Amino acid sequence: MRLLFVLVLLTTASYAQPLTVKGLNQPVEVLRDQWGVNHIYAKNEHDLFFAQGYLAAQDRLFQLELWRRQATGTVAELLGPQELKRDIGTRLFKFRTTNLDAELNHYHPHGSLIVRAFVAGINAYVTQINQTPEKLPFEFKTLNTRPGLWTPEVVISRHQGLLSNIRDELNYGRLVHLIGADSLRMLQWFHPKTKANDPDLTLHVDGKGLMQPILELYEAFRLPIRFSKSDKSMGVTMEDEALRQQRQQEIDAWFEAEKQFVGSNNWVVSGSKSASGYPMLANDPHRAQSVPSLRYWAHLNAPGWNVIGAGEPTLPGISIGHNDYGAWGLTIFDTDNEDLYVYETNPANPNQYRYKGRWEPMRTLRETIPVKGQSAQTVTLKYTRHGPVVFEDGKAHRAYAVRAGWREPGCSPYLASLRMNQARSWAEFRQACLASRVPGENMVWADPKGNIGWQAVGLAPVRKNWTGLVPVPGDGRFEWSGYLPIAQLPHSENPASGYIVTANNNLTPVDFLHRNAIGWVWAGPSRAQRIEEVLADSRRKTLPDFMRLQADYVALPARTLVPLLEPLASEDVPTEQALAYLRKWNYELAPSSVAAAIYVGFETALRRAFADLTIPADARPYLRSIPTKRILDWAVSPQLALNRPIGRDSLLLACLTQSVQELSGRLGPDMETWVYGQRRNKHITLTNALSELVGEEQRRRINLGPVARGGYSETVNVTGGGLNQEHGATFRIVVDTEDWDRTMGINSPGQSANPDSPHYRDLFPLWAENGYFPVFFSKKKIEQVTELKQVLRPGATIRP
Repeated sequence: MRLLFVLVLLTTASYAQPLTVKGLNQPVEVLRDQWGVNHIYAKNEHDLFFAQGYLAAQDRLFQLELWRRQATGTVAELLGPQELKRDIGTRLFKFRTTNLDAELNHYHPHGSLIVRAFVAGINAYVTQINQTPEKLPFEFKTLNTRPGLWTPEVVISRHQGLLSNIRDELNYGRLVHLIGADSLRMLQWFHPKTKANDPDLTLHVDGKGLMQPILELYEAFRLPIRFSKSDKSMGVTMEDEALRQQRQQEIDAWFEAEKQFVGSNNWVVSGSKSASGYPMLANDPHRAQSVPSLRYWAHLNAPGWNVIGAGEPTLPGISIGHNDYGAWGLTIFDTDNEDLYVYETNPANPNQYRYKGRWEPMRTLRETIPVKGQSAQTVTLKYTRHGPVVFEDGKAHRAYAVRAGWREPGCSPYLASLRMNQARSWAEFRQACLASRVPGENMVWADPKGNIGWQAVGLAPVRKNWTGLVPVPGDGRFEWSGYLPIAQLPHSENPASGYIVTANNNLTPVDFLHRNAIGWVWAGPSRAQRIEEVLADSRRKTLPDFMRLQADYVALPARTLVPLLEPLASEDVPTEQALAYLRKWNYELAPSSVAAAIYVGFETALRRAFADLTIPADARPYLRSIPTKRILDWAVSPQLALNRPIGRDSLLLACLTQSVQELSGRLGPDMETWVYGQRRNKHITLTNALSELVGEEQRRRINLGPVARGGYSETVNVTGGGLNQEHGATFRIVVDTEDWDRTMGINSPGQSANPDSPHYRDLFPLWAENGYFPVFFSKKKIEQVTELKQVLRPGATIRP
């Protein structure tokens, strides 16, 4: 595996004129390095986070504006009535508090001051740029709008959080109704099972009623915003059933991709397994590929603060990175903090629902939503004791509500990282983790004193009498019994193995006492097993080893499936030729490999065939993918996995032939040209969200690619399941705690969202080759690679 490192140029920094910014108390020095990372040196905490907000707005203004509108339910004001349901959903699920300071201080003892300073910094830049609208980023000019001011409530919005399993829960209920619990258990992989039995999937509600569009409002506010001149399928005012069904298919596909491909890898090794003798850490979160990136690097330095890494530009602090004392990273840990409740409503008053034998009134709120091109819409939001009412069936006298734990106080995603940023030891870091409630995460730590550790975090409701896998009646029989203390979630410290690996796989023991508080469905084990395989050998690891592992393209499922193909023969000449390629293959999905292209096509065809054999047609919309484990189980023991005998070898050959035919149609008849990584096969093209609204010349400036890629959804280097990589790691970090200046990282496509900036796309070519840039921490090193020095100074006025 080739590794690329960016050339470090010892630069002579240019000096920008000092910028006077109202709201600062003392001057702030900003060193922007040659990769676009701002190193912020402030003399006090307020100014540090004020400057972080100001500079994030300078680099990512339109990204921040979209966040603000999604958080406040004002997207329809910008884009029109097709976004009304999004705004209704946002307001329905909005976190509302009467004690904002208490909420903000959950995330850090100075949380209120920090968040308010961060918001003030954003607003200082917004106020400044609105005085010179000709300097606004192109998105604002294209949409004929201007950025609005933030409030602390925008920061603590939950709309962007990786939430939980409510869609799966509804679909499992539908599937139990359609195919039965036993068939669902056979097709899905619920684990770890208890020692006694499989998870209970008893359906206590009317299954037929679950077939309605119950979660439409929930889905609407979770979806990414689309910008299109011709798109008429977004709207909630649609009357065309074909368009509605088309849009629902797109929605289902988006949520399915998020479920399958949003994840992460992280690992830490002790000094006994590193070449330096010090613990090391690696982390690469897998999220949707986009321009600009979700992640944003920053270095924050002030009295009591010295931390570098990345978070989201909309949040203060650093989510993944290191300080002077230790490094940390995260991956998703599956907690289940959502449940769907079904109520009997009063035929004489639909605003009442039956609870413990009595009619109980729903709580109602009235909201007025501005809508572009028409009058503002007033809507009524309804709530039961469990949560927002998302759907009402007047004919059947039923209502459906979502209990969402993340609507509780202290559940703003990632914001508790502020506490972690100041941790000085594993004990302090673990204590900081106890404030991190959403999303569920595997937090890992490594420090130069020799410690490594893992703490699972997340809001985990205790269910004493049901699994949380299917909808339940809201009549009082199925209630949460508080939340599991985070300290009781799985964790470990300095294990004998000398390493800790998390990759969204199940790490929960079978006898875990609070089984129904966490999830039953986890990522497959392939990524974690491959990482462990590499770390468990006897060779001490270096940072280049970690980089190679983050870029690893070995497909573990192929080790099971390809040997089943090797002894087979086909009368079809191209299929036999493909078999010859696979017999010599090393199981690596490298961009230059022909066998990789053949294998991925084969595995894709096998998944489709297995689904066709096992899932009844009416159930397929609710079970859109089958876990890899089930495919491999069948391949190894076909008589055990299906209810009827299937000729395994003939099916495997048929799927291989189908792969060959599809590749021939797409890439031509010459098999030698079927290399995996190419524009018509595995690649990445990044398309700006506003691409359809601008001219061809501007489109060429804002879109990136295509460039060749390797891997797929089961490799350590996750590149998704489609030909165009839509998910995977845009941000990576590797750390050797011996020397913080040896840290390496990447962020694709760049730090800036402004196509006029060199940092809009400068990291994309490096990232595409799985490369890194140095993440310097000491000021001496940073000054050697600084491209721009600037001082933000306090003043009574704001001027551009």
